[in-house]
Amino acid sequence: MVKAIIYLEGGGDSKELHIRCREGFHKLLERNGFKGKMPRLKACGGRNTAFSDFKVAHEQKNYTFVALWVDSEEPLEDINKTWEHLKKRDEWQRPKDSTDEQVLFMTTCMETLIAADTATLKKVFKKELQESALPSLDNLECKNRHEIYKMLKHATRQCKAPYQKGEKSFEVLSQLNVETLKNHLPSVARTWDILQQKL
Repeated sequence: MVKAIIYLEGGGDSKELHIRCREGFHKLLERNGFKGKMPRLKACGGRNTAFSDFKVAHEQKNYTFVALWVDSEEPLEDINKTWEHLKKRDEWQRPKDSTDEQVLFMTTCMETLIAADTATLKKVFKKELQESALPSLDNLECKNRHEIYKMLKHATRQCKAPYQKGEKSFEVLSQLNVETLKNHLPSVARTWDILQQKL
């Protein structure tokens, strides 16, 4: 019996991309420690929809753990004060009885995770990848999300299928090595610690 559900930001307005988003996160979790204890994953498209769906599930209490996995959009002042960040940035009110551990952040966006794993990028984009154009791994979570996206596009511009949001981004996401990510991204280390406890 699935006892946990995670509402994901991602997939836009396309049913096909919702499937790709869910598959990408499913493979990421399954390959990195959660095979046999997978949560239910729901791709919601935009962040506001993800938050709305999360609030309904949180109130219904049909699952032992309900989580929201979204971009932080901006660097975090305190990685563990998630609702404080969302109130400040999105004006979201913390649902009654919810905890900071129910918010999982991609800080600042999914591209941050992807940019942190050079080995996987080389495997996916092969020799056409311009590794020198990738962002520095130092303080990667403090870098502007738009800049990270531009750098990924630029580093893969010579590739047969350059990096882009959508199907390609979820394909890369599914292959990431979380041990590598945890070395560079405190938000990923935090997310995996929480999921290890809750799933």
